[in-house]
Amino acid sequence: MTFDRLQLRNAFGRFATGVCVITANPEGFDPLGMTINSFSSVSLDPPLLLWSLQNDSECVPAFNASKRFAVNILTSEQRELSKQYARKGEHTLQPDHFRIGATGLPILCDTLASFECELWQSYEGGDHVILVGKVLAVEHGGEAKPLLFFSGAYQDIQ
Repeated sequence: MTFDRLQLRNAFGRFATGVCVITANPEGFDPLGMTINSFSSVSLDPPLLLWSLQNDSECVPAFNASKRFAVNILTSEQRELSKQYARKGEHTLQPDHFRIGATGLPILCDTLASFECELWQSYEGGDHVILVGKVLAVEHGGEAKPLLFFSGAYQDIQ
């Protein structure tokens, strides 16, 4: 069976995902944020989650320097925030977008949930690295709707 890269990407895109911003404050870097949709829970005991970082991302040096990161699950009202931190060269966190969480990590304001993590393990995954984090602190907010991504575009729950 054969398929091309675009066909595979389009098929993967048929799976609706939430949208997250990964935040960190590694030594030698400004606090940063990067939009992803590759988040997944892994385990309750120990508390683990994962996300994937593209090998050629401009954020690789910062995340290589960081032993901790936070996953921030965005609400449908945070579409522009998602777009901002998805743009090349736009990863420095704006001071009014975050606060400091329980472990000292930058946490985005008004998200559905945030998970402050330490790096548990990383794995090669083709053109990505899979980062598994051990959850150190968790917060979750109100009843806002999630920001979703499906078939190459933001979507809303009706």
